[in-house]
Amino acid sequence: MYAHPQSLSEHTVIVTGASRGVGLGIATALAERGARLFLTDIDGPALTAAHNSLEAVAPAVASVPADLREPRSASVIVDAATARFGTLTGLVNNAVWVQNPTPFVEQDDAAFARTFDTGPRATFHLMKAAYPHLKAAGGGSIINLGSSAGTGGEEGFAAYAGAKEAIRGITRVASLEWGKDAIRANIIAPYANSEGMKAWETVDPDAYHRALQRNPMGRIGDVKADIGAVAAWLIGDESTYITGRTFMVDGGAGAYR
Repeated sequence: MYAHPQSLSEHTVIVTGASRGVGLGIATALAERGARLFLTDIDGPALTAAHNSLEAVAPAVASVPADLREPRSASVIVDAATARFGTLTGLVNNAVWVQNPTPFVEQDDAAFARTFDTGPRATFHLMKAAYPHLKAAGGGSIINLGSSAGTGGEEGFAAYAGAKEAIRGITRVASLEWGKDAIRANIIAPYANSEGMKAWETVDPDAYHRALQRNPMGRIGDVKADIGAVAAWLIGDESTYITGRTFMVDGGAGAYR
């Protein structure tokens, strides 16, 4: 994969859920390749810390805290990003609320609604808000985050799995409709050492270690070096004929699904 400090210098990218974990790993990988970043997260202090750390790496960084459950959040984020940078060429929809593993029959409507509101509904609205700006830029790349919990199922994650598969469906439709505008839409399904993964290890260590043992490479992916590198490639100009795909960035665990 070709990359250097200026390989994404022509790109401006929004990253949601950017304060930690996979979102921060992706943002860092983009920054190291010269992308201008617009970051958002519901956790204001953590977002400020991420913003400050990335200022030392990226050519330009801006951010705004936002609760993706709010109906206007998508337009606020996209408008702020384009006002700051004048253009938009990429969107990474990473944010989603994740409930601790819970048996199917114990997952209530409130948890289900929160997962879908921060996941597929927010993704849907952000994609719609970004579309005219990506089109005006002559094309661009949308990366939405999927999960093996959806592609293959994972006990305890009914709402989360459903939300992630809904996001994959939205992504495939956008790839079909927006290809004529040179807008690509792809999915990354990561297996990465994020805060969510660490929480899973704490809450259900047996399931966590079973999953790790099934991984052919015997390790958990790094949020920047493994997941972020694939995201950077999909944002960049070497992947302009790739759309509608799901990339299982999981050390081969997807081979079992």
